[in-house]
Amino acid sequence: MTTFTGAAALVAALLTPAAASAAEPWRPVVMAALGDSISAGFNVCGWYVACTSRSWTAGDHPEVRSHYLRLRAADGAIDGNNVNLAVPGATSADLAGQMERAVARRADYVTILIGAQDACMSEERRMTPVAVYRQRVAEALRLFRQGRPAGRVLLASIPDLKRLWQVGKDSPVARGFWSVARICQTMLAKPTSMAAADRARRDRVRARVADYNTALARVCAAYGPACRFDGNALFDYRFTLEHVSGWDYFHPNAAGQRLIARETFAAVDDWIGAPDREPARP
Repeated sequence: MTTFTGAAALVAALLTPAAASAAEPWRPVVMAALGDSISAGFNVCGWYVACTSRSWTAGDHPEVRSHYLRLRAADGAIDGNNVNLAVPGATSADLAGQMERAVARRADYVTILIGAQDACMSEERRMTPVAVYRQRVAEALRLFRQGRPAGRVLLASIPDLKRLWQVGKDSPVARGFWSVARICQTMLAKPTSMAAADRARRDRVRARVADYNTALARVCAAYGPACRFDGNALFDYRFTLEHVSGWDYFHPNAAGQRLIARETFAAVDDWIGAPDREPARP
């Protein structure tokens, strides 16, 4: 009799709404992309314009296989509710404002990729201090938790700017764009110079980006299980010029956007109830 009663109690517990809810996969209804020109799809499909349809996060073009399309494939509830609030040229100083807009749009899922512009300044002394960067990201997450307590967030690592220099420094075309447009001068100025001062400058900028990524990991861990960091997947990925836009040799092209989508979605694919991975590509 005791055994039957215990079994009955177990079955009853498993059938409670709370237990049933816990077993259900997560299905966001609205997602929002926050960040800078990378998430805005800048220079992916036109000359110095944003191309949000090919954004790695909220884009709807099948070529990129964005987070939005992967979520839509898992459940149609999110269909049409992909909001891109990323702004070309944005730094961490703009993140709180973007988050406020995401909360106002009732976003259940938010992706954040920001920090390249905090390091890509005209001079090293203008780079955002790591403590300031961390505080700004933490404040944005505080606003998200306050406004959308059931929401979830992905923090994507900042790609390795020194890797961009490595793959583009031997290309006269890339060097020409970097020079004429004065792109990311902290890293890309004097791209052919191997003088000690220039090597040290590049290493310092790379270290600053690495420190930003460490800050992202710590802020995300403090937020709790509703936040995921990509584990430096983007920072560690050894991309090539084939992933970079021919419009400026700085921003990702469609292949680069697809790469970002693939590498970052691996951090959250278990949230949708089943792995959604594709084979790694060079």
